[in-house]
Amino acid sequence: MSIKSQIKPKILYSCYYSRSREGEHFIPEHVFSYQISGEMIVTDNQNTFHSKPGDFRFSRRNHLAKFTKIPPAGGEFKTISLFLDQEILREISKEHNLKADKKADTNAMFSLAPNPLYQSFMESLISYLEVEEENNETLFNLKIKEAIHLLLKINPELKDILFDFNEPGKIDLEAFMNKNFHFNVQMQRFAYLTGRSLATFKRDFQKVFQQAPGKWLLNKRLQEAYYLISQGNPPSEVYLGVGFEDLSHFSFSFKKKFGIVPSSLNQK
Repeated sequence: MSIKSQIKPKILYSCYYSRSREGEHFIPEHVFSYQISGEMIVTDNQNTFHSKPGDFRFSRRNHLAKFTKIPPAGGEFKTISLFLDQEILREISKEHNLKADKKADTNAMFSLAPNPLYQSFMESLISYLEVEEENNETLFNLKIKEAIHLLLKINPELKDILFDFNEPGKIDLEAFMNKNFHFNVQMQRFAYLTGRSLATFKRDFQKVFQQAPGKWLLNKRLQEAYYLISQGNPPSEVYLGVGFEDLSHFSFSFKKKFGIVPSSLNQK
């Protein structure tokens, strides 16, 4: 069983009573998060990030990630996430003349050192979130702004991340897709993250891989799944990891390609 309480799209207070391995996520905005209880394991295409109770973390926009949420024994998984949207950041940038001075070279997600100001801010926010009231949009916008100023005060180096409004530039398509094929996101997301329109992405993809994106992705994911299952990993875990949403669809596609059901690989 799981519960999510979302206040508009900008502040998310999550509660889970059972382990949850969610599907792939495109992170469209910077996110400032606090782990109240339980643990979060996040994997991007390079690193695995482990968040424990009391941890603060920052997630950069325009990245792909997979999330596993683990509640404590007999308890609840709880987090608060604040989405620092571009509209509010542009408003603060204009009002205070804040701009990125250089391109920040950091991971998609990283820890923020504990700080009493972060702690008191999150505790004050919890009290608002636990009261069921409507029409709090103005209040929560103010809390987002407060969070941004707090981040800048405690971690001034975040300025180069928060106020970098550039969109992804055109990058090497082959290298990107071979790193990120296991993320189950819409084709438009892949196109955007490689700095292309959807039409240009499809055209470039055909030139590079000699296949349409959908067909290539299916074959790539199935090949990866075959390898992982042959190494002893259960199909019930593999299908999500390689980018399928549904186990039955994965099993059907696997049998169609290889002539056997996935579970039979572990019986050889």
